[in-house]
Amino acid sequence: MFTLAEVASLNDIQPTYRILKPWWDVFMDYLAVVMLMVAIFAGTMQLTKDQVVCLPVLQSTVNSKAQPGTSGKADFTTVETTTGQGEETSMRTVSFGSAPTVTPDVPLSRATSSQYQPTESGQELKKEQKDSLGRKTNLDFQQYVFINQMCYHLALPWYSKYFPYLVLIHTIILIVSSNFWFKYPKTCSKIEHFVSILGKCFESPWTTKALSETACEDSEENKQRLTGAQSLPKYVSTSSDEGSPSASTPMITKSGFKFSADKPMIEVPSVTILDKKDGEQAKALFEKVRKFRAHVEDSDLIYKLYVGQTVIKTVKFIFILCYTANFVNTISFEHICNPKVEHLIGYTQFECTHNMAYMLKKLLISYISLICVYGFICLYTLFWLFRIPLKEYSFEKVREESSFSDIPDVKNDFAFLLHMVDQYDQLYSKRFGVFLSEVSENKLREISLNHEWTFEKLRQHVSRNAQDKQELHLFMLSGVPDAVFDLTDLDVLKLELIPEAKIPPKISQMTNLQELHLCHCPAKVEQTAFSFLRDHLRCLHVKFTDVAEIPAWVYLLKNLRELYLIGNLNSENNKMIGLESLRELRHLKILHVKSNLTKIPPNITDVAPHLTKLVIHNDGTKLVVLNSLKKMTNVAELELQNCELERIPHAIFSLSNLQELDLKSNSIRTIEEIISFQHLKRLTCLKLWHNKIVNIPSSITHIKNLESLYLSNNKLESLPAAVFSLQKLRCLDVSYNSIALIPVEIGLLQNLQHFHITGNKVDVLPKQLFKCVKLRTLSLGQNCITSIPDKVSQLVQLTHLELKGNCLDRLPATLGQCQLLRKSGLVVEDHLFDALPSEVKEVLNQDTSIPFANGI
Repeated sequence: MFTLAEVASLNDIQPTYRILKPWWDVFMDYLAVVMLMVAIFAGTMQLTKDQVVCLPVLQSTVNSKAQPGTSGKADFTTVETTTGQGEETSMRTVSFGSAPTVTPDVPLSRATSSQYQPTESGQELKKEQKDSLGRKTNLDFQQYVFINQMCYHLALPWYSKYFPYLVLIHTIILIVSSNFWFKYPKTCSKIEHFVSILGKCFESPWTTKALSETACEDSEENKQRLTGAQSLPKYVSTSSDEGSPSASTPMITKSGFKFSADKPMIEVPSVTILDKKDGEQAKALFEKVRKFRAHVEDSDLIYKLYVGQTVIKTVKFIFILCYTANFVNTISFEHICNPKVEHLIGYTQFECTHNMAYMLKKLLISYISLICVYGFICLYTLFWLFRIPLKEYSFEKVREESSFSDIPDVKNDFAFLLHMVDQYDQLYSKRFGVFLSEVSENKLREISLNHEWTFEKLRQHVSRNAQDKQELHLFMLSGVPDAVFDLTDLDVLKLELIPEAKIPPKISQMTNLQELHLCHCPAKVEQTAFSFLRDHLRCLHVKFTDVAEIPAWVYLLKNLRELYLIGNLNSENNKMIGLESLRELRHLKILHVKSNLTKIPPNITDVAPHLTKLVIHNDGTKLVVLNSLKKMTNVAELELQNCELERIPHAIFSLSNLQELDLKSNSIRTIEEIISFQHLKRLTCLKLWHNKIVNIPSSITHIKNLESLYLSNNKLESLPAAVFSLQKLRCLDVSYNSIALIPVEIGLLQNLQHFHITGNKVDVLPKQLFKCVKLRTLSLGQNCITSIPDKVSQLVQLTHLELKGNCLDRLPATLGQCQLLRKSGLVVEDHLFDALPSEVKEVLNQDTSIPFANGI
């Protein structure tokens, strides 16, 4: 037999799960407890009381009842008998008609012998008949027990015997069915996680703060209180959620809170203060809710399991009701028993009484009543489950009552759990919805961000770049701190990996800001802020993954001078997107595109007449279509790097204003088309480095205005004399080729200032090289040079001399006569420098500040 404590443990659900138990589940749990008590009470009574009591039915009594003349009245007489021990016992016998009376204190064996066996003496028989009016049966206690036990199993209906146990089993099954979804591993883990998160969201200070601010956002009382609050001092970081709503209309529609940037930020401690620890916990809750939603929303196992267990309980109710109703009338007080043991007792039939029948019948009726109530509740539960789509949950009311209009609708198990919570208290789902809102999350991030990044901390991160401008670089923050816009002397602002960057009207305070970097940062700009950027911003860098990440307002910055676009423009996702029109960028002069283009975007032609510099850096993707270049008549600088070009594009020859051409890192093998450059009268710089050029055609002499020629990292084996006919050439770079000889014609380049031939096979330096007296940079490293002529002293303007990696055994002492050369500009092995005369080393070790100031 089960104890109450053991059975009750089946219903031992954690108290926190009560929020997922609607009123019908709670009511059914109580009904199950009552049914359990009925089963235990009935079982206890059966164990503690006698089952049945049976008396034999005399055959003569039955016959006399059958005779028509037999009187139906019973005569009650009291007979006194004396036992063998001399004790007197008074008993009441019942005689029907002329039937003999049965004395129950006489053993059944003696009654049998007196009925069938002759007496030993006639005197004894006469004495017995004289002493008693009834028939002596001589029954003893063991024979009574024997008959009672046999008749209990034979005559008593099975339902009367096993009713308590059936009720117990049915109740246990119903209890298990009601709580199975709390115990099944695949649902228990999700439910436990949900209840834990829900409780933390309900108690989170951020939930109270967000809802309270929402409730009083538009109230007149709150506005008056905010008006009376004191403004914070300048340069103090404040939360962007305080203050009255901004009068300006955002350029990009925003949902949720409205922020003011035109008025001073104000703070009300009772509303806006959020402990740092609470803020971190709230941010962790947002992440947990996001992951839990992704984990639960894709399945409906919990819903199906709950529906399944409700159907099982309903079927169980119908089954119990059907078979129990048939057995109500079988529980009766009187039963006829035919044990077939007349050879032992002498009687064939017994009449038995079931002393528990009345109580069991009452308990059974009570049990049927409880089952009926239980079943009706199960039917209501099924009606509720299928009446509305429980796999969908809408936060429409929460969105209407709060500013969090972006709370998404949820589905599947997530929706079902929220429907169950609503049956407990709808306030739970309302407070939980705060952590599904991106507006709420962004608001929290802004508050935490402003607490962490104060004006003083931001000032410490300001540095000066190579152009001697004040620069601030913010990396991987949750947003842009408000205090950034108090740095009014900032020149360059870099925002990198800030997905929720917002530029408020306060940026108008940054009057020195002219350069903005947005690296994977699709910043949103309000209307007033955009007006400021449109009029003041001069340089913009945008680094992106998809073209859609480029903010739409970028294409409207009419005063923008330089635009740098770095990202993927040719992927499958971007084929249908493309760049928007650049027609509004009327002052754009420099366009830098670093991507994987196969053709020049047609929208670039919108600004083609204004461009003076176009840079296209590919990642190795072959640039095929270049006809758009013909429209860029004003381009002075053109760079086509890493575009897998095999020849010089013919479209370039139409650029009459071209001054500098850079074709670095392509696959150009021959440059015979270079003769067409004679039409480019203004071309002064030609960069063909990092290609596969084998030789230089003599037609290069036609580029008479060429001043810089870069041919490093090619496959040149010699330098033709035609190169040295370019009298205006000031820089010649042929490093990292296979050149073995420097032609003597190099002396003709009287304007040559920079000569780089590092990484070749040169072994002898011609004397004519030192006639180029204007040389400032001479790079001769990593060759096979064995000696440096003393005529190096003629290079009086030399500031940089590279000799490292040759076969030199000494340096000429005449190096000391190179007035501008210092040790920092002399790249050579240490032992060669140490071998120089001390006076030469002293000259080279002199202060270099003045010479370098007048150097390169």
